Amino acid sequence: MLIAQLTDTHIRRPGDLAYGVVDTAAYLEAAVAHILALDPAPDAVIVTGDLTDFDDPREYDRFHAITAPLGAALFPIPGNHDSSAGLLAAFPQIAARCAGARVNYVVEDFPLRLVMLDSTVLGRPHGQLGEDGLAFLDAALAAAPDRPALVAAHHPPFLTGIRHMDVQNLFDAAALEAVLRRHPQVVAFTCGHVHRAVTTSFAGIAATIGPAPAHSVSLALDPAAPPTFHMEPPSLSLHRFAEGRLVTHRSFIGSFSGPHPFFGPDGKAIGTPARTA
Repeated sequence: MLIAQLTDTHIRRPGDLAYGVVDTAAYLEAAVAHILALDPAPDAVIVTGDLTDFDDPREYDRFHAITAPLGAALFPIPGNHDSSAGLLAAFPQIAARCAGARVNYVVEDFPLRLVMLDSTVLGRPHGQLGEDGLAFLDAALAAAPDRPALVAAHHPPFLTGIRHMDVQNLFDAAALEAVLRRHPQVVAFTCGHVHRAVTTSFAGIAATIGPAPAHSVSLALDPAAPPTFHMEPPSLSLHRFAEGRLVTHRSFIGSFSGPHPFFGPDGKAIGTPARTA
């Protein structure tokens, strides 16, 4: 199974640039074209929050228009720039999977279960699953203890060293860790929010932050550094699940020279110096 992960697309209305600089729609268009060109094609595309920049219905409409070529296997959750209500209104097919006003749901369609969690706190940048979200996760995992699962949310439950982002983390991370440790079938946790590719361990499993397809939060590890961003090469995460293991690749979006062969028709490495007597 292959899962492409988009995150923090921050789509705005036509004509609006994020922070006066970033044409996030153009970057998302490039990311969609990149996903469609992958071979083999991903089985599913998850979007770990901040689909929009201002939770505007017109922004969701634009997100829909750009991602329509990806088809039905698109599974989003909200970030702090979205809202639970806004996403549910924009995605009725996702609302049908949810039992309440929060965007908590399970995708059972694939070999790897996708447990999608809503970590938003209305009007606030930090995240919190809350008692209901934690109970949902615990019950969802308990319902299928023999099936491997990937758990996804928007906010990281661990520190990255980028102070202005770390203060917006998941506030009930310890409670999340306790739930995950009760369910050894969870193979990994993934999230967004930080606009950088980050890898660590959490609750004894692999934990990743997906990179953004547009602007990247600056890699500023000085606690006094101001909040800034860089226009680094855009990329996305590509998760491969096989033989009970999830392996995450970073796939850069764009046109690059290649593929170039290592070996010629004679089976020798191209460019090998000729031997002299």
